[in-house]
Amino acid sequence: MTKNGVLCEVSQRRVCLDPKNVDATGINFVSHAHFDHLPSKNGGTILTSIETNEIAHLRGFKMDNHIQHIDDFSLIDSGHILGSKSLLFDDILYTGDICTRDRGFLKGATIPKCKTLITECTFGLPEFIFPKLVEIQKQVNKLISDLYAKGLPVILLGYQLGKAQTITQLFGHWGPLYFHDSVKQMNTLHQKFGVSLKDGMGHTEAEENDLLSKKPWIMVAPMMSGKNSFLKDMKSKYGAVTIGFSGWAQSSRFAFGRRADYSFPLSDHCDFNELVDVVKRSGAEQVYTIHGFVEEFAEYLRQIGISSQPLRENSLDDFI
Repeated sequence: MTKNGVLCEVSQRRVCLDPKNVDATGINFVSHAHFDHLPSKNGGTILTSIETNEIAHLRGFKMDNHIQHIDDFSLIDSGHILGSKSLLFDDILYTGDICTRDRGFLKGATIPKCKTLITECTFGLPEFIFPKLVEIQKQVNKLISDLYAKGLPVILLGYQLGKAQTITQLFGHWGPLYFHDSVKQMNTLHQKFGVSLKDGMGHTEAEENDLLSKKPWIMVAPMMSGKNSFLKDMKSKYGAVTIGFSGWAQSSRFAFGRRADYSFPLSDHCDFNELVDVVKRSGAEQVYTIHGFVEEFAEYLRQIGISSQPLRENSLDDFI
């Protein structure tokens, strides 16, 4: 582990996994297009999916030396968001952000066998065990129905990339359906790649045409604080009620997971049990944990007899 991210030196090759800055002399793997996984600048060969490349471009980062294939490197669907991949090379599996649950158009990740596993553990505590998706759907549909009966419009909050598209598929049957302009832009790119998402008007156009005053309605918007000027405006003008979706809502210890009027634990990551299952299915002899509860999850794996340790700077030097 380096200050620039995970660096693997194997078979006389330098492989940088989700680097902050692209390494000009190595292979740079970008697992997906969430901002915390995109490099800040170019400078070398970038291995990633075509979807990640285009989403990154939409978000302001153009990959100058993008490739989709290198011999002996396998990009495997990680189930996190559109275009997200894990990377298998030299018997090492790097998960990137991963989810093994099917969620609308997103199919759960497949887990290949490997000797060394480098896995995220965003929700690597036993308290993070998520409800079944069908239960979340039932609860949210009932809540929307109750709010509609009162004539109240509803804003569904989820990350602009990933969660917002899942929410659109799960609850797009309600209408009239509107989108925050940024979500509409991201949905349009998903539609370009064949993802079936119901169309709707962006919020700016809807306001200009005085459509939001005709209540109730539903809108999909990015996750944001109740102090955000957009939400404050929607609440004061139209009496909108917010429903937020975040894996952090599963725990009472993390208030930021419940920033909306109502919150539900819906995540694009594995929960604790699913993370353990990923490790077991991989058959890895050695596991390294990154991103999240790295110490706690590694300790749990050791307790069940799996060699594991959290990645720290330079902790990879001894084995690759």
